Amino acid sequence: MKLEPHPWASDRAQLHAEIWKRLTRGVHDRHAPARHPTLATATVEGKPKARTVVLRAADKVTGTLDIHTDLWSAKVAELRANPFAALHIWDASAHLQLRIEGQITISAGQDVAKIWEAVPAASRLSYGSTPAPGAPIAQALDYTKTADAGSFVVLRLEIETIDAVHLGPHHRRARFDRCDQWTGTWLAP
Repeated sequence: MKLEPHPWASDRAQLHAEIWKRLTRGVHDRHAPARHPTLATATVEGKPKARTVVLRAADKVTGTLDIHTDLWSAKVAELRANPFAALHIWDASAHLQLRIEGQITISAGQDVAKIWEAVPAASRLSYGSTPAPGAPIAQALDYTKTADAGSFVVLRLEIETIDAVHLGPHHRRARFDRCDQWTGTWLAP
């Protein structure tokens, strides 16, 4: 496989803009690599947990990403105990890996009522199952799904850092930090 250079990969400002272009595309295009990032958290015991989620919002101005989940999922309990998390995205077509770290805020109830109203009816069934997600069941289909606004949660990741690695004829790696207004620093790949 020959790796082709991407012009945006050699300039930090262009790379940062390309990252946000791809994150935003992930919100709106179900086939975009950023649509299904891997969310990593730590259990209460400190063990790593990773799972695929769906990116629901990306806001470059505020530096935030949103994920929807069920209130009773293990990730909510994990994030209540330790609000720090990471997202991982591999974009094969761009030869681009993104590792995004930050702190998550959990919002539910009236705080997310307007967002709930915009969730399609079929998707609402993802929020409210009996028993709770991850609970043991006797048979594979021994659960029920009911749309429950009370089980709907928005996880908002306030990005602290973005570590981007571009694989090309010459690999490039940059780190972008909120604390330096996203100017970025080149790192050895």
